Amino acid sequence: MLFSDFDARGYRTVDVRSGYGEWVRTYERSVEDVMDIGLLELLTEPSWERARRVADLGCGTGRTGAWLRERGAAAVDGVDLTPEMLDRARLRGAHDYLGEADVRDTGLAGGAYDLVVASLVDEHLADLAPLYGEAWRLAVSGGAFVLVGYHPHFIMHAGMPTHYTPPDGEPTAISTTVHLISDHVTAALEAGWRLAEMREGVIDEQWLAVKPQWKRFRNHPISVATVWRKP
Repeated sequence: MLFSDFDARGYRTVDVRSGYGEWVRTYERSVEDVMDIGLLELLTEPSWERARRVADLGCGTGRTGAWLRERGAAAVDGVDLTPEMLDRARLRGAHDYLGEADVRDTGLAGGAYDLVVASLVDEHLADLAPLYGEAWRLAVSGGAFVLVGYHPHFIMHAGMPTHYTPPDGEPTAISTTVHLISDHVTAALEAGWRLAEMREGVIDEQWLAVKPQWKRFRNHPISVATVWRKP
């Protein structure tokens, strides 16, 4: 679905690479752990400490990679489209390999990863099929693909795109697409994945502690995490 059908902000919009390249300066202060890390911590599988090799797609500043290493992942390789984000990830030092690449065509070795992770990237893709297809190519038989993203309900209800405030003070959106949960299920099943687990994050007291201005969104879902298995 086109985000423009739900847009309540009317911010100027930039492409993904340009937007994240500029947002990198304040990104760590903008994205709350309750959005994505909090959901990862609720998942009952996979066993993070048993992950011998992980592909971190859209690794950004390395937040997810660092969390995975803290949970016992042996090795983490990351790719991202934005050089500035990769520079921050290198400083963090959680990844064994970092490369500039699209999440739909990573250049990473096929069949080499027992865990593939993508966090907060899918809303920037017009089509989900290439992402699920690439994750399938990367995963070993029996491997898992964990995806965390914005919940379509929140994007549609709030009319709020992924956005940041650059130095000039003008709020700026990064190109956003609305994908229904069924869009994810369809793309995943067509790629060969089987659903193992799903969790939805809602605006609760933990959220309101960091975003008190969001009281009007109380109990609305804002993020979703799915775990897929490759037979």
